[in-house]
Parts: sequence; C-alpha cells; structure tokens
Amino acid sequence: MPAPAVTSIRRALLSVSDKTGLIELGRRLEAAGVTLLSTGGSAKALREAGIAVTDVSDVTGFPEIMDGRVKTLHPKVHGGLLGRRGTDDAVMAELGIAPIDLLVLNLYPFEATVAKPDCTLEDAIENIDIGGPAMLRSAAKNWNDVGVLTSPDQYAEALAEIEQHGGLSRATRFKLAVTAFNRVANYGGAISDFLSGLKLDDAHEAITGHDAFPAQVNSRFEKVMDLRYGENPHQSAAFYRDLYPAPGTLATFEQLQGKELSFNNIADADAAWECVRSFHKPACVIVKHANPCGVAVSLDGIGKAYDLAYQTDPTSAFGGIIAFNRVLDGATAAAIVARQFVEVVLAPGYEPAALEAFKEKGQRARAGDPAVARR
Repeated sequence: MPAPAVTSIRRALLSVSDKTGLIELGRRLEAAGVTLLSTGGSAKALREAGIAVTDVSDVTGFPEIMDGRVKTLHPKVHGGLLGRRGTDDAVMAELGIAPIDLLVLNLYPFEATVAKPDCTLEDAIENIDIGGPAMLRSAAKNWNDVGVLTSPDQYAEALAEIEQHGGLSRATRFKLAVTAFNRVANYGGAISDFLSGLKLDDAHEAITGHDAFPAQVNSRFEKVMDLRYGENPHQSAAFYRDLYPAPGTLATFEQLQGKELSFNNIADADAAWECVRSFHKPACVIVKHANPCGVAVSLDGIGKAYDLAYQTDPTSAFGGIIAFNRVLDGATAAAIVARQFVEVVLAPGYEPAALEAFKEKGQRARAGDPAVARR
C-alpha cells in the first residue's frame, strides 16, 4: 500500500547518547502533540525538564537489565517501528503493539571512546551499541511509515517540517533512512577496524598495542563533490574522501569560489599542496599535469616566492595549479591575475582583497575563472 506523502508524527521514541538539543526537541515535539517514549538517561533528562515522557520499560512490561545492555530489544519496540501501516494493523492490535512514527537515536560513542589513548578493552566493548543499531535499521527499513533522526544537526529541519505539516514528507523520510543505514554501516566498520587491529596480552584481557596492518580494513568514504569531468573530458567523476581524513591533507579542503573541479585538478592540487606544505619558509609551488614546474621559497614572503616559482618555467605554469603555505595577500593575487591563466589556487587562507581579485578574474580574457580553495 503506497505511503502518504506526509506521515503524521503522533508517537516518538527518543533514546540518545549525545543529549545535545534533546530538551528543545522534546519540548517542541510535546507542543506538537507528540507522545514521547524514552529510555534511561534520556528519559531522566526529559522528565527533569518538565516534559511528559513514558519509559520504554512501561511499554514493554520488561525492565532494563544487565546495566542497560538489554532495554529495547522487544517486540513492542521493534514491532512499533517495523509495523506497516495498512498491512500489519491487525496483528499489531492483537498483540497490543502501538506504532512508533519517529525514532530519535544516536549510538554509544564507540569511535570517540577508542580514540582515547587510555581506552581499555572493557571500555571499547561496553561502548559497542547493540539495541541502537537494531532500532535504526528497523526504523530505516520502514521509512514508508517512520522517520528516523540520528544526529542533533537533523533536529531543526525535522521539527520545522513536523510543526508546519504535522509530519515528515516521503522525501525527507527516505533521506533520513539512507543516513541511518550509512551511520550503522560506518559504526560497524569502526568496530571491525578497531578489533581487527588489536594486540592483546596472553590472557586476552588487556590491549598491548595496535597492528599496523590489521586483519581487515573497512574503507568508508563520503562524497565531497561531483567533478566537472574525469581524467578525460568524456568521463564522469566525483571526489570522495575518507570519513576521518588525515588532518592537513587536501581531503579537508574547502572550495571558496570558482568553477567545478576536474579529476586532473584534484590530482594536481594534491601534488602541489603536499609539496608546498613540506616547507617551513614562505613557499609557492606550481604544478602542471602532475609535474612541478616551479618551486620556490623566499624569506621576503609568498609574493617573492611566487615570482621565483613562475620564472622557473613560465610556459608550463600556464593553466597550472598554484599552492602557497601562507595566507594569500591581495597583491600576490593581483600579480597572478595579471600574469597568467590558472586552474586552481590553494592557500591556508585569503585576505579579502585576494578573493576579490580572483572573483574579477573571469572578466579578463587571459585569466579564466580559477577555483579558489582553502586548506
């Protein structure tokens, strides 16, 4: 049976490790007429804020046990999330399972826990969430009828939609479901990565180290942008980066202005950036087709470094990538604009005058429209 465009939110289950925004979320859902269910610390925080909330244990008739290890793994929770409206109504009514229209849940902070240098094996194991991923998968699978929020940064948009329309649209529910499945996949990958690389003592009780080459590595990437084209103009391409990119690398760059990048732009920008950031003195690197055609340092600043790098091979510098290891000033940017066509300019930061110079560059026949990126 096709789901309606907007699914009404009448009953929500809130169970979060990160309490950021929880109270405002609870208040606004309550004001919208939503009945709230919750667990453990989340229920306590909501109740202390004066928000009406029902403990999940009162719904299931079963207490939280084993220090909270088991609290939501129950048919009245998963049936409420998985029950298909219009298909499973009879069996839900027979078994006393009420539908849950919205799940708000973020997982135990496994990644943050194992990132601590003093993390013990027990700490890591106890921060492996079991009920959370199960509920996320249930809600996401039933996205036709259920909305699922996995992060506080989703609350504002969802609340606005609920307050305006009384529920969440089909498009929003699908987007949220995909995000939930991605979160569960990334969470499982992080657990696998950590445990696969552990070195334990003979009794398998304490961590003694981490294997540089673990038994399994789970690659997890997110798309940064679609590219103008691939290695050749007839090829399609996109740029993906690791979920946890190495600090200081091109993977963490921010494009401030200019045209879409191509595969070759990314490859050359990476080569230029890795080269220029190896210098401590003010430096400039110009790369064209993966080859440095100008590298220079100068204690007189990056303007002089650019002059020297450009003079190395002015012909090859045309249409290249220019990278600096200092904030780019307006005068140096103006010199680039006046002198050459450039595809990408990379720097740790830019003076306002430098950004203005590049914005105006598209009006000049020789200048083109460079992509300006900040690292």
